[in-house]
Amino acid sequence: MIKRLLIGLFALVMLLGLTAIGLDQWISWKTAPYIYDTVSQLPKRQVGVVLGTSKYYRGGEPNQYYLYRIQGALNAYNSGKVSYLLLSGDNALQSYNEPRTMRRDLIKNGVRPTDIVLDYAGFRTLDSIVRTRKVFDTNDFIIITQRFHCERALFIALQQGIQAQCFAVPSPKNILSIRIREVGARLAALADLYLFNSEPHFLGPMVPIPSRTEFPKQGPTYPAVTPEQLVELEKQQAKRLPSSVSVDANTTQVAPGESNEANSTKTPDLATTPKAPPPAAAHASAP
Repeated sequence: MIKRLLIGLFALVMLLGLTAIGLDQWISWKTAPYIYDTVSQLPKRQVGVVLGTSKYYRGGEPNQYYLYRIQGALNAYNSGKVSYLLLSGDNALQSYNEPRTMRRDLIKNGVRPTDIVLDYAGFRTLDSIVRTRKVFDTNDFIIITQRFHCERALFIALQQGIQAQCFAVPSPKNILSIRIREVGARLAALADLYLFNSEPHFLGPMVPIPSRTEFPKQGPTYPAVTPEQLVELEKQQAKRLPSSVSVDANTTQVAPGESNEANSTKTPDLATTPKAPPPAAAHASAP
């Protein structure tokens, strides 16, 4: 009797193991057409999503997975394959901030701050992928991470009806333990998608990349000045005023090129004012 139970238990474990391996390989096969190993093969897209991880291991040594992802992001950005980098990672603790750490290292290596967007709520891969679509209004983007992670991220995207490709950056040599853990992560992702219909922990208002400014349909079409540029122009004007003059915000806003008789200042003609650079993309913050 005990022998039969042991045999049955062994058969059940084998069946579950083979099922897990089969599902793991099915995910790899299904996502293979959307993965690129070199920058030259990578299609050009507006946004590259860098999935976050810790910069250092618990022992203090540098995390090679992090370093490869940062270098991959730099390669995609510098080659013109992506115009913006969305850094999605965990910020659950005040002392642990993956997006901000990635941002600092990317800026240090030449990426313009205005081309970086932070997603502080990328607590897991599903959160990062779905938030890119629903929060950052981006439906066709490049994911940047290791190949095994690419496959899971792309599978989530495909199941959610999101168009995405992945730039597979190198992995460290010894990844056996990580790859075994990935099988469990894929089973959890399948449960989230098909059993629980899981959503990201947080969504929130839409923050398009790049940020867009809506102008009234009946408003002036030239010159096109965003609210951010107007604030900057008003600041420049205020600096030129004598310190003894008190400026009333309600009386200094005059039409471009017209004088305001209620005070002694004159608003600069926006048509002749050098156009300020586009406003930075909205900054908002995966394993």
